Amino acid sequence: MKTYAIGDLQGCAHEAAVLLKRIADDAPGGARIIYVGDLINRGPESLTALRQVAAMSRAPGGQVDAVLGNHDLHLLAVACGAQSVSPSDTLNDILAAPDRAELLDWLRHRPLALMAKGHLLVHAGVLPQWSAERTLELAGEVEAVLRGPGWMDFLGQMYGNEPDRWDDSLTGIARLRCIVNALTRMRLCTPDGVMDFKQKESAGAPPGSGLLPWFDLPNRQSAGTPIVFGHWSALGVLHRSDVVGLDSGCVWGGRLTAVCLDTRVLIDVDCPQYKRHGGPRA
Repeated sequence: MKTYAIGDLQGCAHEAAVLLKRIADDAPGGARIIYVGDLINRGPESLTALRQVAAMSRAPGGQVDAVLGNHDLHLLAVACGAQSVSPSDTLNDILAAPDRAELLDWLRHRPLALMAKGHLLVHAGVLPQWSAERTLELAGEVEAVLRGPGWMDFLGQMYGNEPDRWDDSLTGIARLRCIVNALTRMRLCTPDGVMDFKQKESAGAPPGSGLLPWFDLPNRQSAGTPIVFGHWSALGVLHRSDVVGLDSGCVWGGRLTAVCLDTRVLIDVDCPQYKRHGGPRA
């Protein structure tokens, strides 16, 4: 069975259905589907998108999963009162849905990182100090909290840009926040692995900043494992042997993109522009 990773959906349910049909044509024997986060928000059909992915995941013999992205965590935080709804959010249908509790419970049980066909899948990035195995271990620490009784308390303390670098001695909420920020928010870092959260609109670092894309950092411990990620619409599709970036800006009028992990072939579909450039694109 072939395995496909799909980039940031962000509530574009119609385009997801078209892409899944393309994947079905490419893999008539069936396929495993993994979304790389941000299933919801900004697009027009967040509730439909979340319901569709959750239903496919729960289906008998279901071969569908998703890693958590920053927008997915934002929904959980809004739902439990830890964050306010932003004017650019398209979450109200989910928050008012009769199956809200069931959908949120499914969402908070999703992983922050997983392995498939020799690839590590995350939403945003991997810090240079982490191997693929260490990334899965650290993601598991956050997953245990999100799936436990203290998940609402954690979401209330999750936000913030500090600490901005990894240290094995980190404990408590500082440790968990650093893990979440790397896996769901990171794009650029200093060469020694300090995360920068100021640059959101650019495909690269400002001249003279000394910043690098996380995947180009020297001595990255995960370099031996190909990594598939999303989160960076300004970067667009990145198709290298060591990394595959899949956020091709579906909600911004770009494309929704999938990659077959078995063959590295890309499949994509056109998307109308649901949001205009110029606003924050976190």
